[in-house]
Amino acid sequence: LEETGQSAVAAADGTDHLGGDYLSVLDLIELKLFTVAEVLEHLAVFIGYCKFHSLHLTGIVPHFSEKARGRRGDKFPAPGRPFCGIIGSATNQRSRFACREARKGNSMNEKEVAELRRRFRQDRSGISHVRGCYVNQNGEIISQFDQSLGLMTQEENDKILGLLKKTLSGTLGKNLLDITFETQQVVSGAEHKLLMTLRNSQLQDEEAVQEFFQKVIGAVQMETNYLVLLVHDAYDVPYKAKDGEELEDSSSEVYSYILCSICPIKETKPALSYSVQENQFHNLSPDWVVAQPEMGFLFPAFDDRSTNLYNALYYSKDVQDVHETLIDALFHTPAPMPAETQKATFASVLSDTLGEECSYQVVQAVHDQLCGLMEDHKESHEPQPLVVGKREVRQALAANGVSQEHMDAFEGKYDESFGADAQLSPRNLVDPKRMELKTADVTIKVNPDRSDLVQTRVLNGVKYILVRVEEGVELNGVPVQIQE
Repeated sequence: LEETGQSAVAAADGTDHLGGDYLSVLDLIELKLFTVAEVLEHLAVFIGYCKFHSLHLTGIVPHFSEKARGRRGDKFPAPGRPFCGIIGSATNQRSRFACREARKGNSMNEKEVAELRRRFRQDRSGISHVRGCYVNQNGEIISQFDQSLGLMTQEENDKILGLLKKTLSGTLGKNLLDITFETQQVVSGAEHKLLMTLRNSQLQDEEAVQEFFQKVIGAVQMETNYLVLLVHDAYDVPYKAKDGEELEDSSSEVYSYILCSICPIKETKPALSYSVQENQFHNLSPDWVVAQPEMGFLFPAFDDRSTNLYNALYYSKDVQDVHETLIDALFHTPAPMPAETQKATFASVLSDTLGEECSYQVVQAVHDQLCGLMEDHKESHEPQPLVVGKREVRQALAANGVSQEHMDAFEGKYDESFGADAQLSPRNLVDPKRMELKTADVTIKVNPDRSDLVQTRVLNGVKYILVRVEEGVELNGVPVQIQE
């Protein structure tokens, strides 16, 4: 089925080379894969990719099973009629399903992540069982399991769901990183095909599950034993009215996804306990417990509250090390630059290119510019994550008198370090809650809202950092007076 689906996707994608913006009639595409309703997701993505933004579709009439039709609700036409092609007309109408625009490269926003996080409760979750394996530090599988959550106690159930939920925690752009597949990977990539097989089989394809475990084990290096947890869920996405209210009895689609959590196994320390019933002290021996996940991912992405087969959401607890080998093994895409590396690289780009013009005032202006954009974005309640590029930084540089030569050097170094016209999260470049000045012997921490209290001066050839004092000066907790 996957091979057939990829061939059909390639055919749809190929129409782009024929000038898809102006076609009114598409040639007949023989899609025997329509026997399974999930394949329509591929067609939706690639019709959008081919830029048929104003296409009115009149001829999608697939065969599909009663089981698939029942699960997908009334989204598909009645079965029993052959697929006869796609007829387009130059109208402004759009099919609710097939003309959904492709969202290649888009990221999930905080509201969409939060919506999925709310699924990880016993009264909301559709997860029926959890698959996984226990791996020692030598990369050997000690045991495998496929346990039903229905047979666990409520406390065990809560802890399993809590571990999985943690894989969707943290900050977008820092802990939660967007992974984007290229078109060719979606069409014929082995990594994407494996993830689709796991998802479509609801983790029942044993060969695919074992291949996945081996990919993870080959890429993960831990100094301790660890668990690989893998679950599947089908979320009947409630339709949202224009006022944002969710209509629980109305579904927009079923979002089918897999989620993986990789959790280290840590040894507890020996301790002394006291039993009230026995009125005695007891020694507690060390034991092994499952710790919070170090890494994991969600596939496919839940973008615009809908399935996005082009993207996955990757989790890394450590913002300095995103485990590039695992990203390459699972997705075969370049790993996003870690947040801490972005910050250090950005600082280096500024200092290396501005030279003597990299003054306190200029750096502070860049900081204020980015913090101001973050504050405006927060007040606007815009759901999409804020990203900035070299243009926003250049505005701050130009406003503070930086020369054209140095601004051009900054742009060139920016493109070299991050990629041409790269868009970055400003959270990864500056900290709006922290302002710190450091010399070899002195560290000054300043409330970011009162940066106006700090100035730099050169007096009689000596460089100074001046801090205007208003009241309440203390030295090691002792109030001191500053004499005139």
